[in-house]
Amino acid sequence: MTSLSDLPLVARGKVREIYDLGDTLLLVASDRISTYDVVHPNTIPDKGKVLTALSVFWFERLGAIVPNHYISATDGVPDDVRGRALVVRKLAMLPVECVVRGYITGSGWKDYLATGKVSGLDLPAGLQESEQLPQPLYTPSTKAEVGHDEAIDFEQTVALLDGDRALAERVRDVSIEVYVRAAEHARERGVILADTKFELGRDAAGELTLGDEVLTPDSSRFWPVAGYEPGHGQPSFDKQIVRDWASSTDWDKSYPAPEIPAEVVDKTRARYLEAYELITGEPFDAWLERTNP
Repeated sequence: MTSLSDLPLVARGKVREIYDLGDTLLLVASDRISTYDVVHPNTIPDKGKVLTALSVFWFERLGAIVPNHYISATDGVPDDVRGRALVVRKLAMLPVECVVRGYITGSGWKDYLATGKVSGLDLPAGLQESEQLPQPLYTPSTKAEVGHDEAIDFEQTVALLDGDRALAERVRDVSIEVYVRAAEHARERGVILADTKFELGRDAAGELTLGDEVLTPDSSRFWPVAGYEPGHGQPSFDKQIVRDWASSTDWDKSYPAPEIPAEVVDKTRARYLEAYELITGEPFDAWLERTNP
């Protein structure tokens, strides 16, 4: 089988690489981890496989809402990246990051404290941090090539989509429906989906299509239902352990990032695997067996 080194590299991000397969693409999720937009020198073992496995889990369950770009996790995937790579269709990605919030937290909480709104949308007074919102909010953002994405309102979304209001409305409605369906499933599995972000594009026929990763611990806030209590931040199934460690050091948050201690690596890996097993209802080894028959 073709080796990864034989394939033309299309793009490399903090976590992923994209390779050109001709009519399709190969998306490879690494075990790299970043905080404050800087990649640490050591990795979180199996993190990339968890991101890939969870994306496939959701792609296979959300097809009735919107098509996606997923083709295979085995056929056409080089042996050296099995379990962490997907063959996908090529899409023309929209210049909008689709963000849906079901709970008030993170940058949305900061926005609310300052303005009483999130992305220009009015919210009731007196909400507590981490409280569930009256209804899920679609709060899109730009897709920054460098630095941070910036929150935008619906009219700015329309402008970014060349004035196509019908498309902007379709993107909004699909985004909320994806969130609601996923949140219902996660809740049944003992997990709160606080918020999420994902990307949509158009396929060769112009059909709106879900791409990149979806509903992973790197693109979503997952909280355990057990112990959930509004009024403060919540423990999450993601790299929060690494963020907390990084913020406790004297690192100035610029390159190069320090090496993550082994204990923090092990705890973070355990959280990623726990998220996968809770949400899917199957052991992580099942994914490894599926992709390495």
